Amino acid sequence: MPDLRSPRLAVIAMFILNGALLGIWASRIPAIADAHGLTPNLLGLLLLCLAAGAITSFPLAGRAVDRFGAASVTRIIAVAYCAALVTLGLAPNLPLLALCLFLFGMAHGSMDVSMNVWAAEVEKAAGKPIMASFHAMFSLGAGLAAAMGYFAIKAGTSVPTHFALASLPLGAISLAIASAPWHSARSIARSDGIFAFPKGALVFVGLVGFAAAMGEGAVADWGAVFLNRSLGTTEALATFGYSAFSVAIFVMRMLGDRIIRRFGSTRAARLSGAIALVGVVILTTSTGLPQALTGFCLMGFGYAILFPLAFSRAAADPLISPGRAIASVATLGYGGLLLGPPVIGFIAEATSLRAALLLLALLAAMIIALAPHLQKPAI
Repeated sequence: MPDLRSPRLAVIAMFILNGALLGIWASRIPAIADAHGLTPNLLGLLLLCLAAGAITSFPLAGRAVDRFGAASVTRIIAVAYCAALVTLGLAPNLPLLALCLFLFGMAHGSMDVSMNVWAAEVEKAAGKPIMASFHAMFSLGAGLAAAMGYFAIKAGTSVPTHFALASLPLGAISLAIASAPWHSARSIARSDGIFAFPKGALVFVGLVGFAAAMGEGAVADWGAVFLNRSLGTTEALATFGYSAFSVAIFVMRMLGDRIIRRFGSTRAARLSGAIALVGVVILTTSTGLPQALTGFCLMGFGYAILFPLAFSRAAADPLISPGRAIASVATLGYGGLLLGPPVIGFIAEATSLRAALLLLALLAAMIIALAPHLQKPAI
């Protein structure tokens, strides 16, 4: 019988939980927007609260990981993350919804930092590339949770009930698996200020992460809205966009470690940027659900291995501790994940959502240009 408390399975459980909680939220954004009468511009402002929470959490999580260990910090944050999702469904008005989104963003962002440091530690102990497979589990959790949102909507489940029934049992099971003993390296890292910005070569690593994450964030927060409002699909069918995107990322990330070993980081990243660019063009010119889903899938294939490459490169930096390095790259990388959707909302308000999503094509071109910076430094 397999050991359900091994370090690798523990990290897998945390990645699945993180993705699932984000997928649960993404599947009900149209319902929450309708319940509070949110325009694209106002929804963008509220998503900015989520972004602010995440960016605030990055340096705090990096220091906590360095001081207390990635495994312990990840488990504690996982509990707070589950609770934060429940509060989103209970928020009765816009000010409280904004506060809940800020706390949800803090939990999401800090768990991203801590679990990626833990994953880098397990990858180093394994002696082979496995980071992409961990990120595949994030995508699996997000895709399955978004797909389950379809059934929750069809069953008429309210948002508060959906959030509570989905997140609390999942959190309990994930934490039980993540209880595997693991000793994380600890250090007392000096403070680099309020925000953990990357320096030197890590700036370009962070920019690649930013471009990829902005695409992921746009699909997570605007994919269902695009299908529902721009193509006229039902709310239930609109959940398929993020599901298709997440499944595509999952498949590519399961193959990602082998692709990186065969082609190298630079060539793999350039190919990824090109595929994402084609996917954006197909999505923004789509006139029906099948074409739009094709675009979502290609975008998923394109973005899939960029974050694993970025975090592996950051963790291998010879000049900075893994906690601080990943936190700094996350500031740009996941800043794109969370700041991107509000920017898309502002542009959509002034033009259209189709036009706003074309911004992702320019960012895909930037990925192609900066791909060489994902190569790990020679030891």
